[in-house]
Amino acid sequence: MQILILGGTAWLGHEIAAEALRRGHQVTCLARGTSGSVPAGARLVRADRDTPDGLGAVAEQHWDAVLDVSRQPGQVRRAVAALAGTAEHFTFVSSCSVYADHGSPGADETAGLLPPLESDVMTSPDVYGAAKVACENAARNTFGPDRCLIVRPGLIAGPGDSTDRTGYWPLRFARPAADDGAVLVPEAPGLAAQVVDARDLAAWLITSAEQRLTGEFNAVGAVLALAEHLEIARGVAGHTGPVFVLDQQELAAADVNPWAGERSLPLWLPLPDFAGFMSRSNAAAKAAGLALRPLAETLADTLAWELATGPDRPRNAGLTSDEERRLLTIAHPRA
Repeated sequence: MQILILGGTAWLGHEIAAEALRRGHQVTCLARGTSGSVPAGARLVRADRDTPDGLGAVAEQHWDAVLDVSRQPGQVRRAVAALAGTAEHFTFVSSCSVYADHGSPGADETAGLLPPLESDVMTSPDVYGAAKVACENAARNTFGPDRCLIVRPGLIAGPGDSTDRTGYWPLRFARPAADDGAVLVPEAPGLAAQVVDARDLAAWLITSAEQRLTGEFNAVGAVLALAEHLEIARGVAGHTGPVFVLDQQELAAADVNPWAGERSLPLWLPLPDFAGFMSRSNAAAKAAGLALRPLAETLADTLAWELATGPDRPRNAGLTSDEERRLLTIAHPRA
């Protein structure tokens, strides 16, 4: 197949391109080329999708499949307009952030969406979900339901995750901040954790393009209790030290942020508003062939990547060692 990937140099796009190449497809990546390199064997077409003629270099060629990971509605609108006449199938990689309600565990693809962003440009992370809805609409409206696949991942995990949301825990358990090996975790009964390995996602995306799958799918992992996720991270790291906890109210009082960013505990989210954020149904995607590796494999590979790439690099999520040591002084031993 002749496959065009709009992207291909950053983490997920690179994984998609590499998977397509492993299967013997001809792969072209259209990107600015500032996020990294394309996999060996792929052709890079350097272009700026924010310009009116950004797709000009690829718009006249026939494509068996196009895959797009953009979050900018204007980029997707221009792409589908340029490629609708030459591409057989279009996959848009969206996000579960498109859903309006994150408090209902087990919700499937029929759940209500946010209103679409009207602007061509997402200027704030606060409108990320609305921007992805607008991108979905552009892809579906232009290619039509018979040639368009909308894939909604949840939290993407695995080696290469520079957001630090999935690498934080195995790395922290492997390298505790406290001299006695103690590690601080959130006490959050009822909170789920759900991740999909980028490699599994990429493999299913290419399979779906080969089969010209259409429709909307939540490409999400198995639902585990957050406590179970953390125990698996602890196990792959070989941690045997004490574990201390702070509950939701205590974390908020200590100015610890949920999810990501500075002074945060990754994967922790406040309840009840986010009870369904990482517990969506993946039944449709699994029935369509999505295969998931064990979480332990994902976290072990992520830990190996973290250690190989430099665990002391600036982090995009989590507590610093000093912050954790201070919080441990007010935390409680896990029962």
